[in-house]
Amino acid sequence: MVELKFLGMDFGCALGSLSNGEFPEKDCLLPLISKLLGYAIVAASTTVKLPQILKIVQHKSVRGLSVVAFELELIGYTIALAYCLHKGLPFSAFGEYAFLLIQAIILVATIYYFSQPLGMKTWMKGLLYCAVAPTILAGQLDPVLFEALYASQHAIFLFARIPQIWKNFKGKSTGELSFLTFFMNFAGSMVRVFTSLQEKAPMSVALGSALGVLMNGTILSQIIIYQKPTPQKAKKKD
Repeated sequence: MVELKFLGMDFGCALGSLSNGEFPEKDCLLPLISKLLGYAIVAASTTVKLPQILKIVQHKSVRGLSVVAFELELIGYTIALAYCLHKGLPFSAFGEYAFLLIQAIILVATIYYFSQPLGMKTWMKGLLYCAVAPTILAGQLDPVLFEALYASQHAIFLFARIPQIWKNFKGKSTGELSFLTFFMNFAGSMVRVFTSLQEKAPMSVALGSALGVLMNGTILSQIIIYQKPTPQKAKKKD
């Protein structure tokens, strides 16, 4: 069998079976699918928050958005990326965190910009993040503290969604939340559950992805349920 590897993906096994008129076996096909989906998530993550950013800029409004939710999400991405870099995991297993972190920083900055005037508390939070984030990303922490931070990221992502879910429920509206952004978040979480199990990642990683499916799925459902139909202009009489 000829080896045909690219970016850690072995196509030789699957192509060899297909060339013989046979369907690839599960042990051959599933790892390949997992790798392909992993890179697909990384590629899709480069634009996942762009619809949300553009919607805020277009409407010049952050109506219905929970600022705390997006701030916590930013912290969660920072910890997740730092941990994966520290552990030396393959890029296909965590690459989306790099792009999500960059977009999350831009998104929070956009929310701050359209939430003028900013109080001293907001400025302090921003300065504190800028001071602490480089240390975390560089892995310059005690190993025990690093593990504790990573263990807490699932709780951070959970509490990042709860304020937004509650605000949507209370106001019976999702304001300027982007359907496309949360749909991609939901789909990405579902795929990550599969890739985590296939790659035999720690159970905490798979559970974190499953939690993402639940939380993003809930917000996605709220966007669909609370979405108000666009009022049609009255037709002019002849």
